Amino acid sequence: MRVTLKRNINKRKPVLSTIILVFVFLLFSNLIGAQANPERRLAGTSQDSIREPEPDRNTEGSKKVKLKGDIEEYQIISHLNDTTYLDTTLTIQKDYKFNYLRKDNFGLIPFSNLGQTYNSLTYNFENTKLMPRFGARARHFNFMEVEDINYYRVPTPLTELSYRSAFEQGQLVDAFFTANMSPRLNFSIAYKGLRSLGKYQHLLTSTGNFRFTMSYATKNDRYHVRGHWVTQDLMNQENGGLDEDSVLNFESGNPEFSDRSILEVGFENAENILVGKRYHLDHHYKIIKPNDSLAKNKLNINHIITAESKYYQYDQTTANTTYFGSSFNSNNLYDKTTLKTLYNELQLNYSNNIIGDLQFNVNDTYYNYGYDQLVLVNGETITNRLKGDVVAVGGKYHKQYKGFELVGDIGANILGDFDGNYIKAEASFKLNKDIEAIASINHSSKAPNFNTLLYQSNYLDYNWQNDFNNQETQQLAFKLKSDKWANISVDFSTIDNYVYFKEDQISGQVSPFQNDETLTYLRVRLEKEFRLGKFALNNTIEYQSVDDANQVLNVPEFNTRNTLYFSSHMFKKALFLQTGLTVNYFTKYYMNAYNPVLAEFYVQNDRTYGNFPRFDYFINAKIRQARLFLKAEHFNSSFTGNNFYSAPNNPYRDFTVRFGVVWALFL
Repeated sequence: MRVTLKRNINKRKPVLSTIILVFVFLLFSNLIGAQANPERRLAGTSQDSIREPEPDRNTEGSKKVKLKGDIEEYQIISHLNDTTYLDTTLTIQKDYKFNYLRKDNFGLIPFSNLGQTYNSLTYNFENTKLMPRFGARARHFNFMEVEDINYYRVPTPLTELSYRSAFEQGQLVDAFFTANMSPRLNFSIAYKGLRSLGKYQHLLTSTGNFRFTMSYATKNDRYHVRGHWVTQDLMNQENGGLDEDSVLNFESGNPEFSDRSILEVGFENAENILVGKRYHLDHHYKIIKPNDSLAKNKLNINHIITAESKYYQYDQTTANTTYFGSSFNSNNLYDKTTLKTLYNELQLNYSNNIIGDLQFNVNDTYYNYGYDQLVLVNGETITNRLKGDVVAVGGKYHKQYKGFELVGDIGANILGDFDGNYIKAEASFKLNKDIEAIASINHSSKAPNFNTLLYQSNYLDYNWQNDFNNQETQQLAFKLKSDKWANISVDFSTIDNYVYFKEDQISGQVSPFQNDETLTYLRVRLEKEFRLGKFALNNTIEYQSVDDANQVLNVPEFNTRNTLYFSSHMFKKALFLQTGLTVNYFTKYYMNAYNPVLAEFYVQNDRTYGNFPRFDYFINAKIRQARLFLKAEHFNSSFTGNNFYSAPNNPYRDFTVRFGVVWALFL
């Protein structure tokens, strides 16, 4: 029985207006003049107009070339105020990052269609968050959080266009533009849009990420403000994976089924979507400026406010009781979960050249998670809302002296319905110019995700209300960075009260559980590149071990990526070429399965997956500021066996050839 309190069906808003807005800015960007001196203005039509960063072992040259202009003036500023500059070089790392997420996805295996989810092959249990997360984590890989948004400072307007082909009737485009209206005022606007039909039945993906940022500083440099507005909608059609007969036909290698669209799937009438909107403002006032009489002291007050709303929705025209059990309604199933949060933080920051950097902060989080109806299942009423305020306090410390650096971070909830605390300490030391050692410790206690505490659905077995204990983690980590020898990272985690999804032994449906045993997790990763002339071998090798009596955390023992490639300038250095072969591999393990109703992965211990290599051949080139990417993905799929899966019943991609380009334009 479902008692509806309120129901407003929000249809998906068209993104056409967003796309038009982006291209209007790009069309008129040439009307915005540069704020740098005319003689330093960069002309994007000439290779000699940009001074590249000093080449290292992974860049396209072995000698530093002095060119006109200064690429370091094109600054990228993170939410933590870490500043880097635009990098237009072509390296093997750029190849690793040229994907849907636009970041290195080692440790993730994508589903067959672009824009779908990823299965995780490795985990990091370090945590400095105090509030539970929304849920629907399988939809969040491309969901841009506050820490994913950058701010900019540029001497001339800058445009970056990124394109990559998709799978059948679609494409991926990411268009970005930024300019300084004055030396103190910057804005940027960007939109990443995807549409891809996919090779299997009923697997269309359509996603959009719109970003707008602004930053400003007063003339006397006392007041700084920056903020962003982000809207996102990530929609996937869902088919439940291949049915049992199609799994056999797929694995048989019968050429009759090489056209994947003829393989039968679980259902063809469902889709889910994650939609989010966020306003973020971060501003501070310098009470004591560095150039005041007390030059050795800095004091400022900082305020951060973030208002965010998101919802996850699952729609299905006809209930599929075979997969998900009994349902309240047989037709027009509609499940919608919403979360609204308002976050306020006040900081007092003090810096002294002897003591270091100190911060004291207090923050308040208003949350409103839930549904518009009450649910009665087997005589038990499932509530519809988790709502309240949580007040937390915290502090940070940073001190750098010669080659030694110390960082500390602590926080705790002191008022509200959710308990939580964390502490993190990190120390690093430069042994010499090449070797740096970093050690850290992290303890965290945090409530599990909202969708494990409360969930409602048209499917009867997908309704629950739990009172789980906080999940507690402790992690010790060590890193050794050396260009000459290798990069080595080791982390060891213990997890108590681990919360996970698994099929219920009675109903056969997926629901959350809490582990009653302490589990331990060891992860060791080694990264090293060997070079001989114009050839290089780039290696990433990861070893993992889990001590877990209940088998609720499953990972492959080994996960590797190895790339053999050739790099060289050609045509009097008018073109820089990289070509090579990348092999990805992980050992067999009990791979997590995917549930489309929850948009979550869940534990299964029935069948192991893995032990299949993925060979990709690539040809990448750079011409002036354009980087071209051509890749033959998984070209070994037809002769190494049809045992490649991203999740049970969800095959990985067959052999395909894809093309892309990233082009930076300096106006």
